[in-house]
Amino acid sequence: MGSAVSSEMTAAAVGVVGKIRHDPFAMLPFCGYNMGDYFDHWLDMGKRGDDDKLPKIFYVNWFRKDEEGNFLWPGFGDNIRVMKWIFERCDGKVEANKTAVGYLPKKESFGLTGLDVPDKNLNRILSIDRKEWIEEAREMENYYQQFGDRLPAELKDELNGLKERLKF
Repeated sequence: MGSAVSSEMTAAAVGVVGKIRHDPFAMLPFCGYNMGDYFDHWLDMGKRGDDDKLPKIFYVNWFRKDEEGNFLWPGFGDNIRVMKWIFERCDGKVEANKTAVGYLPKKESFGLTGLDVPDKNLNRILSIDRKEWIEEAREMENYYQQFGDRLPAELKDELNGLKERLKF
């Protein structure tokens, strides 16, 4: 899923600076060959590695907003709470809720002491919006088209699995 991470366009990219687009780790302007081949290389490296030694990947969106445009998460010093949960998750010390898009922290396993976040925001943070993710899957499908037949089958399969889990 990391192959379709979205980020803001920078001055290095052709287009509108600040616009969100699928650009894994802002690499598109810098990769001197087809990104489908790049993805295939890293998938191959993963097959060669020991699962216990391969890095774990976590998505974090610090910038989700409510209907009024306010950030759901306070940010700054409170981001360490998320990092703590990630490390504890990697060590098998905390549980998670399985969702269509991956695992989310359980409310009780997340360090909330002293956190000033309304319950409605916390509930949104610790859940997924199926409609938003269906739209994301459509955008990913469009994004992947640019790689043509060089898009690794594993990425197509993962996207199809996501669509199935979302009951697309």
